[in-house]
Amino acid sequence: MTTDQFLRPVSLCLSVLLLSGCVMTEKYKAEKARSLNFQRLLAQEEKRTGELDSELKRVKRDTTDLLSRTRDLEVELQAVRAQLATLQEEAAMQEAERQREQARMELGEAEKLLPEPDDLGQIEPEPLLTEAGRPRYHVVARGETLYRLSKLYGVRIDQIRAWNNLSGNVIVVGRELIVGYE
Repeated sequence: MTTDQFLRPVSLCLSVLLLSGCVMTEKYKAEKARSLNFQRLLAQEEKRTGELDSELKRVKRDTTDLLSRTRDLEVELQAVRAQLATLQEEAAMQEAERQREQARMELGEAEKLLPEPDDLGQIEPEPLLTEAGRPRYHVVARGETLYRLSKLYGVRIDQIRAWNNLSGNVIVVGRELIVGYE
């Protein structure tokens, strides 16, 4: 074997090894670049996932706070509504009491102006007071009372009650009452 014959297969083996080493180095570098790129993308995704997790926790916390505040406001609203209803009831009761007091005062004034029972014989009946003839009517307007009608037509309250079959002092707006006879 000659040197040439010996070197030829050896050089061929060496060149194959060198070429395959180059290819392996290129492949290695490409794989390394892909691996680094993958690691970079993975790190970005982990960072984004962490940001989204913290955002989710913040939104959940805000939602919990808002729900708590909503419940508190609903409780306050119910308390205010109850207070308003109580105030309206109190105002209605005060108004009713004021109207009763006003009616009592008007009744008291009317009774003070009535003559005593022993003085009844001294009063001369006016033409409107006799029950002979046609009845004279008055349509009750808002705010009118039996006392006011008695003063207006010069008759006693008990006569107006008797002529109209009234049992108390309550008269209805729009009702026609007999206030005398012509």
